[in-house]
Amino acid sequence: MHIALTGATGFLGCRLLPRLLRRGAEVTVLARPRPRDARERLAEAFTRMAAPAPLLDALRHRVRVVEADVSLPRLGLPARRFQELADGVDAVWHSAGDIRLNADLASLRTTNVEGTRHVLEFAAAGRRCPRLHHVSTAFVAGGLRDGVAREREPTDTHGFENHYERSKYEGELLVRDWCRRYGRPALVLRPSILVSDLPPGPGLPPHPLQFLAEMARSGLEAAELAGLGLPAGAPPPVVRMPGRADGHLNLLPVEWAAEAMVLISERFPHRSPGVFHVVHPRDTPMAVLVRLFERFLPVRLDLRPDGVPDPTEAERVADFYPGFTPYLGHRRRFDDAAARRLLAGLPPPPDVDLAYLLSGTTPVTAGPAAAALGP
Repeated sequence: MHIALTGATGFLGCRLLPRLLRRGAEVTVLARPRPRDARERLAEAFTRMAAPAPLLDALRHRVRVVEADVSLPRLGLPARRFQELADGVDAVWHSAGDIRLNADLASLRTTNVEGTRHVLEFAAAGRRCPRLHHVSTAFVAGGLRDGVAREREPTDTHGFENHYERSKYEGELLVRDWCRRYGRPALVLRPSILVSDLPPGPGLPPHPLQFLAEMARSGLEAAELAGLGLPAGAPPPVVRMPGRADGHLNLLPVEWAAEAMVLISERFPHRSPGVFHVVHPRDTPMAVLVRLFERFLPVRLDLRPDGVPDPTEAERVADFYPGFTPYLGHRRRFDDAAARRLLAGLPPPPDVDLAYLLSGTTPVTAGPAAAALGP
């Protein structure tokens, strides 16, 4: 089987690629032009993930890299080249995406909506009618904070917590319309928040929760500029934030997610469209995320279910990534009955606890800024 894969150098894509290669696939990686060649970046990622020699050999001999840009019509390729590529593939895996929770909607639509549109045009153009696999997100459930998010067509009934969710929802609508227009099925895979315990470092795409460390560093710098320093030896201040102490979030090891997605693809009959939540059977308690956050900032978090109507300057500084803040109030669960039926026999993923998260994120080193965010 010949597969076209977008997002291969991303956090999920670099885990999907080795699993596709293990199944004997030939893979065309559609990658944006970068100063460092995608094959070089993939080889470095494979090495960091301790890939065995046969996989490194498969990367050299069964992976073709084509410089392409999903944000452009025809992927930025000449018409003849675009058609040749489309005609040569049996399956398309679209995992490229912009996951910035704090980005503006127009920027996110460039990749998550228009990029999806262009990949759908690529899949429609292929004479082999390739199978389509679209990686979305379980967070197209949007502002549904309690109850159960179902494996079904997306809805905007509850609104969205950030522009990222809306852009992924709009991308899914394009996939649904494509299926109806061409009378062809597509497999929509909705992972939850993907994490890893593999320590970050050169050669690996950034951990999605590494932004917490960057947030903390930015917050500490902002606090210093605002003169919100703590006296030496003072206890950490209490910072109130909107959220629920009894909340929980679904965090899923990316390695398990990649294996589950490939298994679902193999076991799903592909005769009709399918939507699958790829999620952890056990949510991570909000208390774990609070402790993680407190490792990065010298504060104690106090989650308030009714919000913080009169935030102090320190609390305004602490809320420096508003795209993520609403998740501190989540208690919803994801229905994954359809996915579990297809994943029978796959061992469950490891629990995502504080030790797991600390292993895969970069703590902020305490320095002069550690006395910031005073009362």
